[in-house]
Amino acid sequence: MQKNKKLKIIYEDKYLLIIDKPANLLTISNEYERENTLFHQVYLYLKRKNKNNKVFIVHRLDYETSGLVIFAKSIKVKQILQANWQNVIRKYFAVVLGEVLKEKATLKSYLKETKTNLVYATKNSKNGLLAITNYQRILTNQKYSLLDIEIKTGRKNQIRVQLKDIGHPIFGDKKYGDKKSKAKRMYLHAYYLEFYHPITKQLLHFKLDLPLDFSNIF
Repeated sequence: MQKNKKLKIIYEDKYLLIIDKPANLLTISNEYERENTLFHQVYLYLKRKNKNNKVFIVHRLDYETSGLVIFAKSIKVKQILQANWQNVIRKYFAVVLGEVLKEKATLKSYLKETKTNLVYATKNSKNGLLAITNYQRILTNQKYSLLDIEIKTGRKNQIRVQLKDIGHPIFGDKKYGDKKSKAKRMYLHAYYLEFYHPITKQLLHFKLDLPLDFSNIF
C-alpha cells in the first residue's frame, strides 16, 4: 500500500484517470513482475475508494520513460479512446547525445522487432510498420541536445530507435545506443496529451513541466 502514496494523479473524473508515471516503473505487468507496476498502483487506489471500481489500460509507456498515462474506468471508455488513438496528440521531451544540427525534422522509417524484443528500422515497407516522428530542437551544446518530439504513430520504441538511427541516442538509453551511460534513468518524458473526452466530447489537454534533471544538464 505504501507505494500508492506516490501516485501522481494529474486528472480524474468518473470515466478516466491521467497519471504522471515515474521513470523505471512498468506500466503493466510482465512475466517477471506482477505487482510493482503503475497499473497495480492505480488498481489499489480505485479499489480503496470503492471495491466495485475497475481500471483498464489504454496505452503504455516504456519502463524507462516517465510522463502521462491514461487509464479508463470502463471497457467502453477504453475502446473509444483506443479506436480514436490516431487523433491523440502526444509530445515528449528527450535529452539526446551530441549536438543536433537540424533545428527540426521529420523522421520516417519502418520498424520491425526481433525475437529478442529489439526493434530496428528497415527500408522495406512490406517488412515493417511505418513510424513517423517529428522533432524540434530546444537547446543544444557539443555534448547534449534537448528535443521537443511529437509522434504521429505509436510504434514500440519508435522514438528511441529513430533517434539512435540519426546518431543521437537518448541519454541513458542503454538498449538503443547509450551503452556507456551512468545515468540513473533514460531521459525521455511524455509531457503532453491532447484528445477529445470519450464521453463528454470536451477537448482535454494536459501538459507537464520540463523535469528539473533534464534542464540541469544544460
